Amino acid sequence: MEERAARGEAIPFEAFASFTRIETGNPIISLPPPQWAAATHVIVVEDTAHYYWCKRERGVRWLLMHATAPVDDLTDIEQDPRNPIVVPSAGSFDDAAVEYPFPFLNPADGKHCIYYRAKGHATPEQTGLLVSDGDMGLWERVLHTPVIAADTDHERDGSTHPSVAVDGDTIHIVYTGKATRSYEDCLTMCYATAPTSDPAFVTKDPRNPVFSGSGQVWDGRAIRETELFTAPEYFHVLYGGYDGGTWRIGHARTRDFRTFEPNPQNPIFTPSPNPDAWDCDGVLTGQVIDIGDTSYMVYAGERGDEWQTGVATAPKR
Repeated sequence: MEERAARGEAIPFEAFASFTRIETGNPIISLPPPQWAAATHVIVVEDTAHYYWCKRERGVRWLLMHATAPVDDLTDIEQDPRNPIVVPSAGSFDDAAVEYPFPFLNPADGKHCIYYRAKGHATPEQTGLLVSDGDMGLWERVLHTPVIAADTDHERDGSTHPSVAVDGDTIHIVYTGKATRSYEDCLTMCYATAPTSDPAFVTKDPRNPVFSGSGQVWDGRAIRETELFTAPEYFHVLYGGYDGGTWRIGHARTRDFRTFEPNPQNPIFTPSPNPDAWDCDGVLTGQVIDIGDTSYMVYAGERGDEWQTGVATAPKR
């Protein structure tokens, strides 16, 4: 994908439909059931891939974890001995859970930031902001209030699961608007921006929600956990689509976050057909990164009631 991007050419739809699971090493991050190791995102800094993943036990809060791997072997993972690196804060909007961390480099000041899903005992899911001064395992809250609050009707139960693409001096953010306490229903994609000079100053698009799915059966019930990938001509969105029984990963592209073109090959990534596989019941959270001659997709896979983290690859187009 990077080579085509270097030539200023749009990435074709079929490139996003070509991901295949790695033959050995999956799941790359996992915990014994009934624990989960999911909501994982990665950022590459020099020759190191930094994984930010979340640990969950049934009935217990989400905790934010950090791990690293060399870029020439993303499965050679070493966990940070300081884990968990971020935990819920007492009496705040994130006193029940910290989850779904999306890391990015802010070019305005050279610092790394993380937008994350925050859940309070008495508040809905909202988006918070962390910042690091250079130690990728040490993060501080920028505010003790959400930077994307759940304050509209279409997100009355959540403004959550953020993803970012930085373009010039603008941070483009897509996130899930949640308007029901049901896991499956009334989930849409919303859009917001922030200046790189102040990532905490987020402005929501008044036309939200901007995307509710392709209208096909496979994503006709709900969409969630939308992930941005930027390239020439288009912003690309990978998202989870739900048909009432199974989560699958789809792809759409947009130039303006107003009009979206769904990939004609949707869904682009589906659960494993092997009934004994760790990701046989659902897939979500498809984040794409390019390293060397390969495009990688880090994703969450479900078996039974548990979600773990895996990786798939595709040749760069």
